[in-house]
Amino acid sequence: MTANEKAKAKTEQAKGKTKEALGSAIGNERMAAEGQAEKSSGDAREAKENVKDAFKH
Repeated sequence: MTANEKAKAKTEQAKGKTKEALGSAIGNERMAAEGQAEKSSGDAREAKENVKDAFKH
């Protein structure tokens, strides 16, 4: 996994988790859903990079 892609995935996951928690805390379902989607996108990016790494070795 390239360092840049790994950083993007972790950043996206963290932003999504924060946004999801904030949305839940203030009762904003839309914000919570957007945060969950961002977190899932970060998870998918990380999984994609892990698969690419597995085939490199």
